Amino acid sequence: MTAETSAAENPQRISMFKVLNPFHVWALGVGIVLVGEFMGWNFSVAKGGAYGALIACWVIGLLYSCVAMIDSEVTSTVAAAGGQYTQAKHIIGPLMAFNVGLFLVMAYTMLEAADALIVGDLMSAVAAATGYEGLSPQPFVVLTIAFLAWLNYRGVFMTLTVNFVITLFAFLAIIALFIGADPLNPGNILRHSDLLTELPYGWIGVVASLQFGMWYYLGIEGTCQAAEEVRSAGRSIPLGTIGGILTLLVAASLTWYVATGLMPWQYLGQAATPLYDAASIIGNPSLQVVLFIGTMFAAIASANGCINDAARAWFSMGRDRYMPTWFGAIHPHYRTPFRAIIFLIPIAVSFAFTGLLDQVITFSILSGLLGYTFMSINMMRFRKMWPLDVIKRGYIHPFHPIPALVLLGLCAAVYFATFLGYGASLLSIMAFYIVASAWFVMRRYQFVKRGDQFTMPWPRPRGY
Repeated sequence: MTAETSAAENPQRISMFKVLNPFHVWALGVGIVLVGEFMGWNFSVAKGGAYGALIACWVIGLLYSCVAMIDSEVTSTVAAAGGQYTQAKHIIGPLMAFNVGLFLVMAYTMLEAADALIVGDLMSAVAAATGYEGLSPQPFVVLTIAFLAWLNYRGVFMTLTVNFVITLFAFLAIIALFIGADPLNPGNILRHSDLLTELPYGWIGVVASLQFGMWYYLGIEGTCQAAEEVRSAGRSIPLGTIGGILTLLVAASLTWYVATGLMPWQYLGQAATPLYDAASIIGNPSLQVVLFIGTMFAAIASANGCINDAARAWFSMGRDRYMPTWFGAIHPHYRTPFRAIIFLIPIAVSFAFTGLLDQVITFSILSGLLGYTFMSINMMRFRKMWPLDVIKRGYIHPFHPIPALVLLGLCAAVYFATFLGYGASLLSIMAFYIVASAWFVMRRYQFVKRGDQFTMPWPRPRGY
């Protein structure tokens, strides 16, 4: 009787399944990002020319390499759903945690909407090519988001296993395009000597291109959201994240090399589907089919990963009372944050229905950029509060504090680049987060149990 009473007073907390391995983490991070190799990155060519886009590719690659190293250390140590939000909760405080959580939810939900819109537009284009003009993309947008939400609802293992398969296909499609371009025989198909030019707008164009260089890698930090569901955070998060950024560096370089060798920069800078166009120029029908499927799979994988990550960030905020606790529920059978998944569906669909792809993606990019700025500060504070000899880490990134300082400097450069082209959007997004912060302080902070925020088995810093 005593045991029954004790069980009733202390019900067992339902937790998420720990079933993921490094391949799933890789599929989550690369899956979110790889669509940027198929489209979007090429807008950097319009800003800075082909060479400017290459500089942006490698400079932003350095930015995301810093992100990957920092995330691998902190997340393998703070192994909980919510990723950077949970880190902010422990390392900085509630207001920063609220903002970081909101950065994550908005970045992934906006990117999910953009991905679904891409799927809808691709299906409309196929319909037009087969004689069915005027087919609306909106039903495909709803179908894509609804199906992927159902997949996420049913379980993370199945969700990310599917993501691994379709992401791997999309990556291999880029490899196939590179091989099909016959890179060992310059001048046969690839004509870099004829197409590459000097910087058309000088170095200011190179700076402006940094914003769109983020398309190559935007979202790799999403691997952090799997921290609570991996079998070993100390092994899976670093392997999946660093393996992911290496994959993306290869994919980005191959993408640039093939596309700039087939299309003049004036056309490439405004192409909607540059890799599919590249396959069309090569003239291999099989390669065209592979690239079309690869583009579709990349967009679906990205939306799938975004649903996974946005839901876990929102769920974590609900669990900690930053949002209503109703969102902090885990499905008793599937062990997924099912209420958060369902709640975010109409929000993503609404943004997709606007059709404003550039504005939606700009909001996603800037939300992500704000998160990266936080990471640099977070890393330096983390090392100061818990030095290496105080707590055990799953991974220790080298050269600290250089990656954090480099990340902070590159974020400042991208802010400036964004201001050059989307100054009004940048200011409006900053205003949105300021208003949201004021709402949190005045309306929501009263529900947060400050003493319950520290959940890691570490020595508490003085004054926490």
